[in-house]
Amino acid sequence: MEAAKQKSLKQLGIVIIVALALNFAGNFYFKRFDLTHDKRFTLSQSSLDIVESVEEPLYIDVFLGGQLPPEFKRLQDESRQLLEEYKAHNSNIIFNFIDPLEDEAKATQYVQELYALGFTPTNINSVKQGKKSLIQVFPWAIANIGQKSVKVPLLVNNFGNNAGENINKSVQLLEFAFTDAIMKLTLKEKKKIAILKGNGEIGDKYMSDFLLNLREYYLLGEFNLDSLKNDQPKILENLKRFDLAIIAKPTEAFSEEEKYILDQYIMNGGKSLWMVDKVTIDLDSLRNEAQTALAYPRDLNLDDMFFKYGIRINNRLIQDLLSTPISVQSPNGEVAVDWLYSPIIKSEENHPINKNINLVKLEFANQMDLLKNDIKKTVLLRSSAQSRDVGVPVQIGLNQFMEGLNEDDYNKGGQDIGVLLEGKFTSVYKNRIKPFGLVKPTDDGVDNKMIIIADGDIVNYNYVNKKPLQGGIDQWTQQAYSNKEFLLNSVNYLLNDNGLINIRSKDVQLQQLDRQKVQQEYTSAQFMTVGLPLLILGLFGIVFTYLRKRKYGK
Repeated sequence: MEAAKQKSLKQLGIVIIVALALNFAGNFYFKRFDLTHDKRFTLSQSSLDIVESVEEPLYIDVFLGGQLPPEFKRLQDESRQLLEEYKAHNSNIIFNFIDPLEDEAKATQYVQELYALGFTPTNINSVKQGKKSLIQVFPWAIANIGQKSVKVPLLVNNFGNNAGENINKSVQLLEFAFTDAIMKLTLKEKKKIAILKGNGEIGDKYMSDFLLNLREYYLLGEFNLDSLKNDQPKILENLKRFDLAIIAKPTEAFSEEEKYILDQYIMNGGKSLWMVDKVTIDLDSLRNEAQTALAYPRDLNLDDMFFKYGIRINNRLIQDLLSTPISVQSPNGEVAVDWLYSPIIKSEENHPINKNINLVKLEFANQMDLLKNDIKKTVLLRSSAQSRDVGVPVQIGLNQFMEGLNEDDYNKGGQDIGVLLEGKFTSVYKNRIKPFGLVKPTDDGVDNKMIIIADGDIVNYNYVNKKPLQGGIDQWTQQAYSNKEFLLNSVNYLLNDNGLINIRSKDVQLQQLDRQKVQQEYTSAQFMTVGLPLLILGLFGIVFTYLRKRKYGK
């Protein structure tokens, strides 16, 4: 007896010592286990690096507190679990969930303040006890560190998706949304981007939103290629100080000297984002009494350079049945008319740049050919299968699509509009007379990449007919287009800032219930989940009672 007691005490002592040792080790070694099949709660290395770099308290207020409809409850739960993961890795991350409507006396004022800050609500129809009501949900957060703050949109509203699908997309992008905000608040060193001027590029007003968003990640500066007309080598050296050059809708031809500067910049590793129109036409030119204008070729003197790099932008305009209407003036006011020259591009999600991207809106996009050479080409933007291209010169009228369309005419398949080029580019001036002398001209470039988009108006996404979109929403399609996200991803990728892109590309599979199947099998499902367990329990009770009586009845 005494030996057994000593053995038990010994075992208890061992258990206590092991527990204390594990607890002690836990203070020095941190590990959380993610048992989900898609590892949705496992932070990417990029997120970990950014979260662990926070050196002072960073506060995140999430406006998804309180009781929410089922779909938003899921978004609330996923946000909370993700932020708990952040906090587990860095105690400087402090978060709080707020219900803006909790205090009825102050709710109206609180909502007005949120509106003023740009936090637009989502309205949800709710039915409780037979009564219909409209619930306002604010799927937003705000992150603060010191005197700096960043808005965090939590809801993705993709064209053609139902509420459940949009919530699924939103959950996929939660890590990106929060990590992106933290990075903006903590970024210390920024790469440099040159915004090229001097060849009739689009005005800053029309790409202000894009530039403002870029400024949160990078240092921006205007750069004029003819700033030192008598010292082109000096211009090239100045341009080399920038990591990326953005050429947005030039309308005037590049001189051979300007083109050689850009060519040598690219040969030496400079990244470039081109947004180019090869056809002269815009909506403003159609605002005349006849409501027509002639579309004709635009010579930018870039054809030979693009050809050498592996693409050709043709003097052809794309018409697409998947397009957005435009407004025209009529005796009864503004009316919407079909406008096939405004294609809206649905992402094929074939690359991290266009993964999880909503529709991209274009205007008078040109058709592009990909040429065979050693450069790797990835098409990022392509028109729908129901599209075609038309050559110029051609007369274009605002009312040309109002008299009915023969959909059989739009069967040329997807037309390439935007492409990523990667590899070692060859100078267009190789084996040619150089426009000016350089000490060390480069004919064969280093590994590099560029993106060429055959539409200059892709960056002009917040304006339609030169009028700003209210809240960034197209009044006819009720869509906020993803031009900004696409362009930001493009810049991130070109500058090797792949961390955020990889987070954006992360897949999280949320299992959706088939509502129709649930309705059809409701009774059987109810029996299986409620009735069957009770039946088994009842049978067990009967058998147990019978066996008990039989045993003790003897």
